[in-house]
Amino acid sequence: RDRAARKDGVVVDVALVHRRLSIIDHKGGYQPMVHDGKRLREDLTYQPGDEPKLAHELATDLPLVGVVFNGCVYNHRVLRTELESSGCKFETDHSDTEVVVHGWRAWGAGLPQRLDSMHVAGIWDRVRGALVLTRDQTGQKPVYVIEMGPGLFAFASEAGALRASKPVSHVSSDRLGSCSELKHWLRFGWGKGMLSPSGGQVPPDGFMEVDSEHVSRLRSVQKRDRPKRGTDDLSEDRVQRLIRDAVRSCSDADVPIALLLSGGVDSGLLAGVSAELGLDISAVTVRMPADRCDESSVAAEIASHTGLRHHIVGCDSEPADDLVRLIHRLGLPFADSSLLPTYWACRAAAEVGKVTLVGDGGDELFAGYLRHTVFQERSIIRSMVSHVPSGLFPARDPSSRLDKLGRFSRAAKHGGYPDLLSIFDTEMLARLTGQAESVRGSTTGTCVDGPQYDFMNYLPHDLLRKSDTASMAVPIELRAPLLSRPIVNACLATPLNVLMPGGERKGLLKRVARRYLPNHIVDRPKRGFAIPVGQWFRSDYGSMRTLLYDHLQSSNPFPGLADAGVEINMEFIRQMLREHDAAGGKSINPWHGRDHSQRLYLLLVLSIWTHWIANLGRSAGIERR
Repeated sequence: RDRAARKDGVVVDVALVHRRLSIIDHKGGYQPMVHDGKRLREDLTYQPGDEPKLAHELATDLPLVGVVFNGCVYNHRVLRTELESSGCKFETDHSDTEVVVHGWRAWGAGLPQRLDSMHVAGIWDRVRGALVLTRDQTGQKPVYVIEMGPGLFAFASEAGALRASKPVSHVSSDRLGSCSELKHWLRFGWGKGMLSPSGGQVPPDGFMEVDSEHVSRLRSVQKRDRPKRGTDDLSEDRVQRLIRDAVRSCSDADVPIALLLSGGVDSGLLAGVSAELGLDISAVTVRMPADRCDESSVAAEIASHTGLRHHIVGCDSEPADDLVRLIHRLGLPFADSSLLPTYWACRAAAEVGKVTLVGDGGDELFAGYLRHTVFQERSIIRSMVSHVPSGLFPARDPSSRLDKLGRFSRAAKHGGYPDLLSIFDTEMLARLTGQAESVRGSTTGTCVDGPQYDFMNYLPHDLLRKSDTASMAVPIELRAPLLSRPIVNACLATPLNVLMPGGERKGLLKRVARRYLPNHIVDRPKRGFAIPVGQWFRSDYGSMRTLLYDHLQSSNPFPGLADAGVEINMEFIRQMLREHDAAGGKSINPWHGRDHSQRLYLLLVLSIWTHWIANLGRSAGIERR
């Protein structure tokens, strides 16, 4: 805890609290880390856990900078050398957190651009009486902020932690967020904030500072601009060098390291590079509970080909219980069902290494999705499907080509590119809520650079939120080499025709992967990290059908939602339940029934979340209708 009187006469109190997952410099990397720019007093000794003693000993000489930090600075050794050469005196042996402390003093607001990292940091600058929040370039680590009362501001790496704190429950009786925010979550299953009228989230590459006369007022002094494609001629050799450097730097840890290996190109390429570098890394694959989602045999072939040690771990899953637990922990109605298998995979990886490498980012940076080709400018397919009635395409199987054509047709006519990412597209959302929610605008309907849109939206708010939630629940530290700053900057500056030579999705990255993997592995059809949640809703595997019906057929499925201005058409939900069951029957008619797997999953998660919020309100004396 500390107090500072600023030049404008405002007195600022700060308290920093941290729970550490020790990865680098076990002895020296304590947090909160406080430093006065010189070595701490020579007569002062401490062990991790002695922070109260440390604060007492320094009471007469308060540190100028204090830091709480979550994540890893991959280039911390390079930055430490640079800072030491400029006269900075380091207390720790090799803590990356201390690089943030000295880096803030040396570079101030320029610090985030020097970090090749996945991180969030809270930096207390006592001289200025200011608290600064920074977040990594791609948004791998989250930081949520909230006003807890007049002049009282709090931040945390989990929205659930802020929502569950008692003072927050008295901020407002309307605690579900605005109508437009809720409809955005209904459309996509994810959003940019924390769905609270008094809170939000620091954006990726964000820099937020408390600088006004009231602690609760924030000024965003840095916003990530929409990236512009350059003329960078990114070559195969350069991509290979960048990935080698990224894997090497992401493997800096004082704990065992694992690689989460699927049957895909991204993790397979990381396996090949890790073996080439001679790194002490073990590959881990989870045998999924459904055969059509299981890639353990392909992963075993990749591990054998690259020579990595390989562990195939069974999935001891309890989907219903795990889902409720994860939504409560996250504190948001997050509707990507791959959160469950990601959590199971992280739990398995924890048995092998506290740091785990993952292939996140490959599709968003190197243009790996089918929609990246369909929704390019002057796309012939896009033009053709926009004139075909979407009702001609059956929707019984969401993985079928006909269903995909239907989605492309609806997106081309209504919401543009974002509709391809929607769970409830423009038409379906209108039926659910009684009115359409437009997504057109400068970055939506007119968007033709799909990878860029996904990098700015889908990647940080869906994929990386999922990875962080699943890994922190275990806990382990996930690191994504493909999202290192040099790779990100190079890809964003490269034209799409270079990333997709000959129109091949992820063609440039696949050419590099062929240097490490057999062609038949590289050319395998893309498979998402999925579970058959729709089938589970019919069969009641893991009590998922029971959980779904207990929520959606209850007397009050979504407490508080109507108060926030969102009316749900319950008859439409009952219709979806009937259609979904019918789509699982033996009829060969593709128009018989309709698969609503992800829509029903979204509504289930929304119900779990609103009931959790209502229970928090009741515990604080706030009644919900």
